[in-house]
This record gives sequence, structure tokens and C-alpha cells, in this order.
Amino acid sequence: MKSIYDFTLQELEEYFIKIGEKKFKANQVYDWLYKKRVTSFDEMTNLKKEVIEKLKQDFTMEELVVLAKQKDTDVEKYLFGLSDHQKVEAVLMHHDYGKSLCVSTEVGCNMGCAFCESGRLKKVRNLTPSEMVLQLLQIEKLSHLRITHVVLMGIGEPFDNFSNVMKFVEILKQPKGIELGARHITISTCGIVPKIKEFMNLQDQVNLAISLHAPNNELRNKLMPINKAYPLEVLIPTLKEYIEKTHRRLTFEYIMLKNVNDTEECAKELCELLKGMNCYVNLIPYNETSHFEFQKSDQKQVMKFYDSLKKNKINVTVRREFGSKVMAACGQLRSHHEEG
Repeated sequence: MKSIYDFTLQELEEYFIKIGEKKFKANQVYDWLYKKRVTSFDEMTNLKKEVIEKLKQDFTMEELVVLAKQKDTDVEKYLFGLSDHQKVEAVLMHHDYGKSLCVSTEVGCNMGCAFCESGRLKKVRNLTPSEMVLQLLQIEKLSHLRITHVVLMGIGEPFDNFSNVMKFVEILKQPKGIELGARHITISTCGIVPKIKEFMNLQDQVNLAISLHAPNNELRNKLMPINKAYPLEVLIPTLKEYIEKTHRRLTFEYIMLKNVNDTEECAKELCELLKGMNCYVNLIPYNETSHFEFQKSDQKQVMKFYDSLKKNKINVTVRREFGSKVMAACGQLRSHHEEG
């Protein structure tokens, strides 16, 4: 039996027509689910009893189980248990511009980035749209806060679960539902070129972020196996096409790894690689874990790198550090629970 949270408004309209009911009932259900936030079909008091019974037969409203929660300054990390006893994480970050939720899209990840905790435990399966939606609904409920931004940068590669992710995004944007603006949603990918092309053809206003982390193929091959399939000479022209077609500014995520990708030479190569592109670079302090030897770059080195990009007219920011006192690395809380 599928979760009611897996369905877009259009799909629910089609469901009601199929069972001989008026399609406007889908609007009523969406209102109960996403505006009034009820957690049982019996609370949907403007639906006929027989309709409620039919919904109970056809759908579940099962929530995720909160297995653990950790809190630090301006950040809360949640570990959720799924119906098949798998586990995923979501992170709520408090920014001056609003409340941002980092959502997981898969159980584990097959991309195998050398520095990434969430990829250390291989992909078990895709998350369904409902399992992504419920991360948001339950954290809003538990925190008593309205989430204003969603980033798909948690466990998993979003474009490796493309159809479910795009359905999740549609549910997020639905004005009769969660009503989150497209420009407040960011999808991050390590660079799956065919899916980037598919995404750009949707003509959506959703933001795209590229996990780059290296300015040349030699280094990126070592850090990110995806680069062997889609090297920079394939990825970068695709991204230029994306910018030209969508007129959207692109974000490049760049985790700063001490004495690996934070050198002056790397900064020069990055400037050359991105020259002339409508983009900005987000320099990210590395969250160290016991499973990898990588270390975070010194603050002085980060600022030298930042200054090099600025001087070359590359828009650049340094992301504020979150969760230094919690298991902040993506997938770290999950792996801690999995491995005991």
C-alpha cells in the first residue's frame, strides 16, 4: 500500500476520478495533509465517511520514526527510521535568511566520493517521494518552525533518484500544499551529465548546485569517481549550456581539504575553469570523521583561496560551519547507528 504523501495533486485528482468521485476532493485532501497537517484520515471531516474508508483501504499515512536527534548552535540533526528499518538523516540549519532543511534522497550512496561519509555505506535503495516529504513535515512538527528553504544535499545523489526527487519537488512547490517557492529549493549533484540535461529541459526555477571539489581531472578522479564517467571537459560545457538555457546562476560546492585541493595552484586552476560563467563558488569547511584521513583546511588557507577567486572576479562565499559538536558530516549519524 502506497503512502498518501507519494502523490502529487494531479495524481490524487486522477485517483478520485478513477473511483467515481469529483476531482476537487484532491484539493480537500491536500489541504488536510499540508495546510492543516492532520495525521489520520478520520480527521478529514469534510469528506464523506465512505470516501474516508476508501482512502484508508488504498493509502497509508505512516510517519517516519525519530531514532535520534542531536543539537548544536543553529543546527539540529535528525536520524529517521523507515518502514523497512533503514535509516536516513535530515539537518535543520538556522540561517539569518530563514530555516533551511537538508534532505536525504537515498539510503546510502553509490557515488563513492573519497571524503564522504554517506557514500561509505553503499546505496541500499532510493527514497520514495513520501519519505522525503515526511522529513520536512516531521521536522516542522517537532521544531514548531516553518522551513523556508530545502536543499537536497543529504545522504544520496539526487539525480541517481531522478523521478522520485522531481516528484518530491513538485509536491514541495504545490500552492495548495506545502507551497515552497522553486527558488527556495536547491538540488545538488556530483555531475551526472544526462540528468543535468534532463533537468535543464524542465524549464524549472529550482536551483542547481554542482559538487565540484577539484579544478582538474587528475585530482577530481581521485576524489570523485563520477569524474571518470563525466570528466570536466564533458561536465563544464553541459553546465554552460544549462546557464544559457535557463538563465539561472549556478552554484559550485567546493569542500576545502587540507593540502589536497586548497593550494594556490588549485585556486588558479579553478578561476580558469569557471572564467566567464554565471556562477558562484561556495567554499565549505570539511567535517572531519574518524573513517577518513582528510583534514579541514586552515582558516588562513581558506581565506587565501577565497581572495584568489575574488581577485579573479569569481563570486565566492565561505559557508558558515555547522554542527561542530554533533556528528555533522553527512551520513555520520547514520553510520554510527548502523555500525554500533
